[in-house]
Amino acid sequence: MDLDFNKNEDHNKLRWSDVDKKLAQIKLGGGKKQLQKLRDQGKMTARERINALVDPKSKQIEIGAFAAHEMYEDYGGAPAAGVIVVLGYIKKRLCVIVANDASVKAGAWFPMAGKKNLRAQEIAMENRLPIVYLVDSAGVFLPMQDEIFPDKEHFGRIFRNNAKMSSLGITQIAAVMGSCVAGGAYLPIMSDESLIVDKTGSIFLAGSYLVKAAIGEEIDNETLGGASTHSEISGVTDYNVPDDKAALNKIRSLIDKIGEPEKAGFNRVKPQSPKANDEQLFGLLPAKRSTPYDTYPIIEQLVDQGEYDEYKAGYGKTIITAYARIDGWAVGIVANQRKVIKSKKGEMQLGGVIYGDAADKATRFIANCNQKKIPLVFLQDVTGFMVGSKAEHGGIIKDGAKMVNAQSNSVVPKFTIITGNSYGAGNYAMCGKAFDPRLIVAWPSAEMAVMGGAQAAKVLMQIEASSLKKKGVKIAEEEQEELFKKIKGRYDKQTKPEYGAARLWTDAIINPVDTRKWISMGIEAANHAPITERFNMGVLQV
Repeated sequence: MDLDFNKNEDHNKLRWSDVDKKLAQIKLGGGKKQLQKLRDQGKMTARERINALVDPKSKQIEIGAFAAHEMYEDYGGAPAAGVIVVLGYIKKRLCVIVANDASVKAGAWFPMAGKKNLRAQEIAMENRLPIVYLVDSAGVFLPMQDEIFPDKEHFGRIFRNNAKMSSLGITQIAAVMGSCVAGGAYLPIMSDESLIVDKTGSIFLAGSYLVKAAIGEEIDNETLGGASTHSEISGVTDYNVPDDKAALNKIRSLIDKIGEPEKAGFNRVKPQSPKANDEQLFGLLPAKRSTPYDTYPIIEQLVDQGEYDEYKAGYGKTIITAYARIDGWAVGIVANQRKVIKSKKGEMQLGGVIYGDAADKATRFIANCNQKKIPLVFLQDVTGFMVGSKAEHGGIIKDGAKMVNAQSNSVVPKFTIITGNSYGAGNYAMCGKAFDPRLIVAWPSAEMAVMGGAQAAKVLMQIEASSLKKKGVKIAEEEQEELFKKIKGRYDKQTKPEYGAARLWTDAIINPVDTRKWISMGIEAANHAPITERFNMGVLQV
């Protein structure tokens, strides 16, 4: 290994270590004292419940662990947005699991908690996966009710999705393992089957204090909406269980009896390992985002045996398109080539930039994968489309539009891995969040923004300096430098993967070594949902 490889490896491993430490802190939820308080009440913690529910030693991936990271500091924070979402196996059946974390503000719903729950339901609906809700929530976080209650993508959308999933035949099971109040009380009854844990579970539209205030009735919470009430009198719940462990075992038993789903029929053979130790991924990616590098070795580390069939290898070289297998699954890979390319015309093309010929190639390849029913994997490290008079006269906007059109109308499942830069329209063309990837994840080296930090800071600084100049304020050179640093620092923070993951622009920040697992489980999930639409690009200017 050369010196640059070792430096890259050290840098990227340290960056992952930093992310991993933050994840470890997030997984403590509301803190060790709050977690112990739940145990003292006879409950399991949210993560203990999930670990007891899934098959022992089985694979799982967590969606949105960074949700709400550093977003609600005025209220003491909301690690993981107070709700845990996992894609895991229950009795060998792949399921979506949603568990309120009662150690975080008693499981109250913050705005990002609502968004995260909707993302979990979206995954279940797109992939026709059973979904399990482990309910333990005090309801909407009232100080922020205006940001979660009334809008289309707010709290009520969850119940709309409950009804939609039921009509689609997607199994929903809810276990009330703590509080389930106000609007949230509709979730168990809108699920196909519901369980309630004796003594700790409760369901009511209004608690005893509010009932007394509203109608003057004196009643305790257990009589009002406890396990016996809802299992023997109201009929709201279907199973009354003595404790958390019994509830989780009952769910496993119910899941075990679900019939086999229809399959989409994606091609899979016996999985094979990559060409070499996947730890080498850390050394292949440069420490600096602006440094060119060859993308082919990264592809070889991700695909089975490092083998692939490249499509149009000699054309549009700033995008690589290839058929390959990942963990046995057939995939079509669309990857930005970050190496500087010399075209047949002798022109030097910048790595990571999408040129007209590359966009044309990618459009054709996306269409081919749709024709052959092959899932698409996008490896994003893109700074955008080529600019300038030559590109504009060559129709770069038209070529880019064709690629975005193909992206928008693709019917095969898509999976996006942001390995490095994800700037401007390049984010869109390479299947950013707006274009419905089934899963979208970032490596710790990822950066997402309209443009790079230095360029954006210069533009913003010029705007601010111009504004001050109009007011008659003169800025010395030293002050300009200080202003630039301030603006760049603020902008750079917004480009970090933690910032995007906190807002669910991505589903997770992952260890690059886990990339194959995420893609493989994603395709397995997608294989539960037969494709019912045909690929059609509509009216297209060619």
